[in-house]
Order: sequence, then C-alpha cells, then structure tokens
Amino acid sequence: MPFTALATATTPTAHIGLGLAAVGRPGYINLHRDEDFPDGRDVEALRARTHELLDAAYAQGVRYVDTARSYGRAEEFLGEWLDARPSFTDLVVGSKWGYTYTGDWRTDADTHEVKDHSLATFERQRAETRELLGDRLDLYQIHSLTPDSPALADKELHERLAALAAEGVAIGFSTSGPAQADAIRAALALTVDGNPLFRTVQATYNALETSAAPALAEAHDAGLTVIVKEGMANGRLAGDEAPAVFQEIAADAGVGGDAVALALVLHQPWAGVVLSGAATATQLAGNLHAPVVGLDEEQRARLDALVEEPESYWRHRAALPWH
Repeated sequence: MPFTALATATTPTAHIGLGLAAVGRPGYINLHRDEDFPDGRDVEALRARTHELLDAAYAQGVRYVDTARSYGRAEEFLGEWLDARPSFTDLVVGSKWGYTYTGDWRTDADTHEVKDHSLATFERQRAETRELLGDRLDLYQIHSLTPDSPALADKELHERLAALAAEGVAIGFSTSGPAQADAIRAALALTVDGNPLFRTVQATYNALETSAAPALAEAHDAGLTVIVKEGMANGRLAGDEAPAVFQEIAADAGVGGDAVALALVLHQPWAGVVLSGAATATQLAGNLHAPVVGLDEEQRARLDALVEEPESYWRHRAALPWH
C-alpha cells in the first residue's frame, strides 16, 4: 500500500496506527508493564504478543504499523508476521533509524539505546531494516530529531535519503524534547534539488504536552502527513493514572480514559495518524474506541487546563524508569 494512501484514508480506524515500541523489547518507559506482561517478557513471549496485536489491529481496520531499529526485535517480529500474510498488501509499514538498541534484552541495563544520526548509522541500519522487512517498508524516518542534530546539516545524508525516496520509500522524521517545534521548522526547510526532503513528521502531542501544535499545523499545511506518538503520555493518561477529568468524560461516553486521550488528538485538524502504543489486545480494543468519542467545547476547555510546561513534561518523561 503506498504511504500516500494514509493521508486520504476514510475509515475511522485507518487513522489509528499501531506502534511496536512497547512489545519489541522487555524494557520500556510505559507505566504498569508488569501488569501488561504477567507471563514474562522473554523473546518468544514478546514475539507471540506482537503477532497477537498485529492480528487484532489488522482485523479491526488498523492499516499503519510503526516500528524502529531501536525497538529491540520489533522489526524482526513484524517481518515474520508479514511474511506469513502475503495478502496483507494494504498495510503501511513505517520504521525509524538513528537509535541503536543496547539493552541486551534486560530491563535493568545501564543504557537501553544509543542515538547517532550519522550517515554511517543510516547506511548500517537501512541494510538491517531491509534484511528484516524486505520490500515492505513504506516510510523510513529519522528517529527523534532535535534542533542540534547533525542530520539537519549533513548534505550527504540528505542526498542519500532523497535517493531512497526515489526508490519509492517515503522519508520522514520524528521529534522529541521540549524544542520539538524548532526541530520541525528546521526540517521543513530542508530540500534536495529544490524538492522538500520530508513527507511525514511524527511528534509527541497529548493533553499534557501541546507545544508542537503550531509547527505541526505548519507541516500539515506544507503537505506533510502528521503522525502523533505518545498520545497517552506513556500511560499517564490511561486507567487509574488518568486525571479525574479524563475519567469523568470517559464514564459519560462509556469508554476508557485512553480513548478520550486519543480522541483529543484525533480532533486536531492537522493529525493524520495517531499511534496506539498498546501492549495488550484489550488495550488496543479500548484505544480503537477513540474515533467515536465526541468532545464538546466545555470538555475541551477542561482538558486544556491540564497542559504542562514543555520543560516540566519532558523532565518527568526522562525520569520514568525502564520497567
């Protein structure tokens, strides 16, 4: 399925994608992982869980899957699942390069991933992704671009990314940190032979962290597809962790707080695809109620009151343990 089909998808769940960050490796910063994986997190357990989630997502209309080289063995698990389902040609697959997984399948590793946006890392990881996903890759993104990333000034890297785009793989970038808007605007200015380099931007946006919104609207107006990650703030907006206003709106709508969190993002006019980071099929089913949740002006105003200063939000996120 060409990546461009995502921008014009009309079925509700086509605007929700499945991210594999939580199931490709044993350690991650989402809350309550011990509850999500009561039977353990060895390789075979997470392989089975990933395949279960992919089956459930596809059956319920999800048509975008997001992974990355640093998500442990997520690309491997996804590649195996795709190989067993050659008829699923309408699924759009995105991955990311720029971080290397170093956790050695441990939750107590000193360092779980190492960032490097060099051309050499791109070449190495592109070969690794090709080995695992073959020709099923539709979108390749720079992972966690920040304003100080050398990838913004590396002309040779830009040429290589443009060459990959010429082969039919869309090129995008994700962002993180309190300066997401600056990174987005810097990336929008990049061109190769007069043509914009990027087709997509993936950024953090949720009820607590909204600072990237103006830049994401600019990206949308420039023709990029906006993909939103961490819509539930790594679990802070779901279940018992959710603020009272989420739980009240959810109770009135007959859904979970997770659906309200994702609905808030889906209501943004620039949001093209919103990622579910579900670790269980039950969580995924709850997330997929988001498209039917309506939010009136009074409810949105109550949710707007939850916004945190970006620096505070990202300090909190950086302090989350790799469970």
